[in-house]
Amino acid sequence: MSRRRESRFPLRRLSAFVLPALLAACVQVVPSPKGPSRPPARPPVQKPRPLMPAGPAQPQPGSAVAAGVKAGPAVSSLPLGSSDAVAALASFRESCPRVTVRTDASGLTRPADWRQACAAAAAWSGKPAAQFFATYFETARIGDGKGFATGYYEPEIAGSRLPVPGYAVPVYSMPGDLVRARPGDATPTSSGRMPLGRYDAGGDFVPYHDRAAIEQGALSGKGLEIAWVADPVEFFFLQVQGSGRLRAPDGSVMRIGYAGQNGLPYTGIGGVMRDRGLVGSGPGQYSGSMQGIIRYIHDNPKDGAALMRENKSWVFFKELKGDGPLGALNVPVRGHASVAADPRFVPLGAPVWLRLDRREATGLWIAQDTGGAIKGANRFDTFWGSGEQARLTAGGMSGRGEALILVPKGTLARLGVR
Repeated sequence: MSRRRESRFPLRRLSAFVLPALLAACVQVVPSPKGPSRPPARPPVQKPRPLMPAGPAQPQPGSAVAAGVKAGPAVSSLPLGSSDAVAALASFRESCPRVTVRTDASGLTRPADWRQACAAAAAWSGKPAAQFFATYFETARIGDGKGFATGYYEPEIAGSRLPVPGYAVPVYSMPGDLVRARPGDATPTSSGRMPLGRYDAGGDFVPYHDRAAIEQGALSGKGLEIAWVADPVEFFFLQVQGSGRLRAPDGSVMRIGYAGQNGLPYTGIGGVMRDRGLVGSGPGQYSGSMQGIIRYIHDNPKDGAALMRENKSWVFFKELKGDGPLGALNVPVRGHASVAADPRFVPLGAPVWLRLDRREATGLWIAQDTGGAIKGANRFDTFWGSGEQARLTAGGMSGRGEALILVPKGTLARLGVR
């Protein structure tokens, strides 16, 4: 779920609000079993922070090393819960095939740095999981170490592999005519890559079909449908998350994940509502939560449909056959164990210790995902799995406190950090 959630492709989601503003909701979803809560690690629970950011984001350094690295406390001094450490160790094992070969954009580690810990993780048995992390890792504080975390989850909505009555909204796979421009046919993006779009009948490169055009049938008849869903509003928010589960009338479940995007910019409709004075506590206004946004759309079908089309971005999907949504490392993200981070400041695959004013999010996580809204040092997005409890926890998550990155022992000495 790199999302993911659109904010975390392949998994997701982004908005003019932080994620709790979109997900603290009461959207109708198909029920699924509730998972266990993350064990408390540090009471008391405090109220979430305000849902809207205080102001524009400040410029960030380009890497963890540029932001400044300091040695943190010994891992053995951290109050690691047993189940917390067990879940983190399992997710770390799944990340090892990737961290031992990929380039770390943060500048903190090299592939070889992870090999000893990964070899030990594969053979670790019969000893406390917390001991593993204390044996092979040391902690680093990036910048001021002040962490901020939101939450995301894997939505489950009513869907079907076939267009049965009541399931008429198509879920499209990647279209073949969605391509990057050839050099000279368009202006490169700020990242230096050629933009996404399509070549029209005259051979000119043009932007790809936007949300409105796709909803009006621009892709109909091309054989791109992999499923159909019942509610276009629920599907809109599943696109924001970047992956999800479709539960059919017969109870079967199809998991879908991010395959690509139409190359057009994302617009957070919560921000549009705020700008138009629809969000607030006054008469005629709606809350900035996903519940409030969906209530507005349902109360105002015509204006609500137009509001969703303000977001020209469209996400294409593929069926996932594994046992979990895939994050940016291309390994499954796990509820209560995986966290999205900015790879410029956190090595993907690294353990992350969060001590927050939200006890359910305090503990050890593994950085396995990224997100378009998850930018900067010490900015995280905690993953809570699927189901009603996951939705509620993710939707209300807004925690602040301390963040530490766990890196293989010897990393700090090599970097000259004392």
